[in-house]
Amino acid sequence: MTWVRMVLVSLAVVVAISVAYPAAAQPDSPATGLGPSDTSLMHGDLASTDTTGHRGPGRGARLAASSVPGGACAATFVGSDGMPVALCTQFVATSPPAFAAPTVVLFDPRTAQPLASRQLTKGGLLGGVYGYLDAHDRVVVADGSGSILRVAHRKTPSGWQVYVDDHVDVSGHIPADDAITGLAPDFDGRVWFATTRGVVGTVDGSKQVRSTRLPRGEELGNGLSIRRSGASILTTHALYEMTANPGAAPRVVWRRAYDRGPARKPGQLTWGSGTTPTYFGPGGDGWVAIVDNADRPDLRVFRSDDGSEVCRVRAFDRSGPGTENSPMAWGNSLVIPSTYGYQYPPMAVTGPAVPADAPFAGGATRIDVDENGCRRVWENSDRIATLPKLSRADGLIHALGYGPPVPGTPQQLGPVNYIATDFETGRRVETRRVGTAPIDEPLELTGTITSDGTLWQATLGQMLKIAPSVR
Repeated sequence: MTWVRMVLVSLAVVVAISVAYPAAAQPDSPATGLGPSDTSLMHGDLASTDTTGHRGPGRGARLAASSVPGGACAATFVGSDGMPVALCTQFVATSPPAFAAPTVVLFDPRTAQPLASRQLTKGGLLGGVYGYLDAHDRVVVADGSGSILRVAHRKTPSGWQVYVDDHVDVSGHIPADDAITGLAPDFDGRVWFATTRGVVGTVDGSKQVRSTRLPRGEELGNGLSIRRSGASILTTHALYEMTANPGAAPRVVWRRAYDRGPARKPGQLTWGSGTTPTYFGPGGDGWVAIVDNADRPDLRVFRSDDGSEVCRVRAFDRSGPGTENSPMAWGNSLVIPSTYGYQYPPMAVTGPAVPADAPFAGGATRIDVDENGCRRVWENSDRIATLPKLSRADGLIHALGYGPPVPGTPQQLGPVNYIATDFETGRRVETRRVGTAPIDEPLELTGTITSDGTLWQATLGQMLKIAPSVR
């Protein structure tokens, strides 16, 4: 029985879906208009390091609250008002199964119960999952009608309300069969966007839209990363460093093709690299890293300014040979989880996988980088099933995942655990059961860690509030 069929049979409804640590990544400038640091972006910061300055639940973690939000929430943000808000997409039990339009959902910070929501027009990846929180606690997200929206929330005499507070129409720059995949602010107050079919554009403070198109046939299935001088964008064929002068459309600074392999791998969404580019290293953004899609994928590290290669090494030794997750970065270190064999819903992927399926072996590895090359520090067997967060405050990697595979048991069925792993050693320091698949299938969704140490993490059917132990 396939994973999707198990979900449908189980739910039978529309499923809602340390040592001295390295320096922190570059701070995000107030000019970006971002909300609170560490809880306003899907990948933690503009450099996509997937790190946070907040301590996580860690040892003694507990499930403090949970709810059924009516969708699988791919990204969760927490604003200056302390209110969690998420981009959630329903998984509709049709034949064939499909994703419905995304919904912005507001949650009670104490009970995790949904307070209000606003459905958007269906867009690109998983219906529309990339967005961020601005300085006014509004979710900035693209919808399927070709608009970039700012979705706010407020309390009224009749209760909480989620509403569209502002929008910019960019449909004139996007073909009818295309949709925005990536969205992020830059250090000059503009919003960058990238579409599935390779349109890259900016929107400035006066709502002027400017765009350029990358070579036809190159598609995007991931987010984009931002540094002070431009953006890093990864297509199914190549890595691009781009910049945009005031009043001008984005332009390519350099392009580096990579080995995209013979086909999409099981555990990845598209045929090509599954990683969002990660800026790290000298100055916080001197290097940019991706993992390619070769038969035995390589970690590729380039100098951000000119695209010259810093180092190249096999991404995994014992782990599954592929990843859909962005590398976590701290100082000159990268941590890469393997997603090879992970079973995404069929409507989330593009094209057949080769092989058609594979065991979800999992595994994660830490690789340190310097001008002399790449060096593997450790590799473990963690079967991480969410986009993890690396805390610079406690030195732990926080995620949801599975235990070791059990022969004769479907690989994504059974206990779902909160896991915390030591960044220095790769050893697990906490395993706490917080759910059961398929209801709580983690689906490689993204959580966020707040200043009180709480991990807000969605699964296929629930929103989980995982908190530190009560002392």
